[in-house]
Amino acid sequence: MPSPRSSRERRAGGSGGRLEFLSLSQRGPAVPDSPSRRREPPAAAPLPEEDCMKLNPSFVGIALSSLLAIDLWASKRLGVCAGEGSAWGSARPLMKVIEVSGHGIPWLLGTFYGLCQSDSSAAREVLLNLLFALLLDLVMVAVVKGLVKRPRPTHNKMDMFVTISVDKYSFPSGHATRAALVCRFVLRHLVLAVPLRVLVVLWALIVSISRVMLGRHNMTDVLFGLVLGYALYSVVEHCWLSPLNAPALFALWDH
Repeated sequence: MPSPRSSRERRAGGSGGRLEFLSLSQRGPAVPDSPSRRREPPAAAPLPEEDCMKLNPSFVGIALSSLLAIDLWASKRLGVCAGEGSAWGSARPLMKVIEVSGHGIPWLLGTFYGLCQSDSSAAREVLLNLLFALLLDLVMVAVVKGLVKRPRPTHNKMDMFVTISVDKYSFPSGHATRAALVCRFVLRHLVLAVPLRVLVVLWALIVSISRVMLGRHNMTDVLFGLVLGYALYSVVEHCWLSPLNAPALFALWDH
């Protein structure tokens, strides 16, 4: 005969099992995490605009990029006098003499001195307009350089003769602009024999080529400089100074 204690234990165990079963059945099925509760990964930061590849570049953009790459490559290959250790480094002193011959300061000082020493009214008229052309050239080149702000070639050695602030920029070549302007001016207003006229043209070409050989400029800087200098002469011709339209200027040089 079972004892009262063992009966109570069995009843307690049974009721405990029923309570545990009820507690499990009342919990209900597990509710999955809602999407709003999930932690979203942080959004990736957008790439800089210059790092984004343009999937549909324009034909003009491709052409300009290709021309720029060719210009930089060819200019570096032709910079044979950019340094003493370059392919033609021994010719660098000669190239620097040619550089000085196309510099603005010698031309301005020489023209001003000739204007002061001249006794002929015709000569003073030519020299005064040459001085005007040289000043116009300096202003236009400085303005374009300040607007474009193209840096000089990386292989350039900054040892130029008398530089100013805008000379750290490369486009256009002031030497090439001045060479084209002076060449056209001299051929038009000075009476020279044929050999001298050929020498003037050769000087302008050599000055322009030396800019690339010295590593001062890229090829497009020189080409644009020649075009600009050629066009500036037309401006000088259109605004030609004479005793009729600028008598005050000519009165300053009358002895």
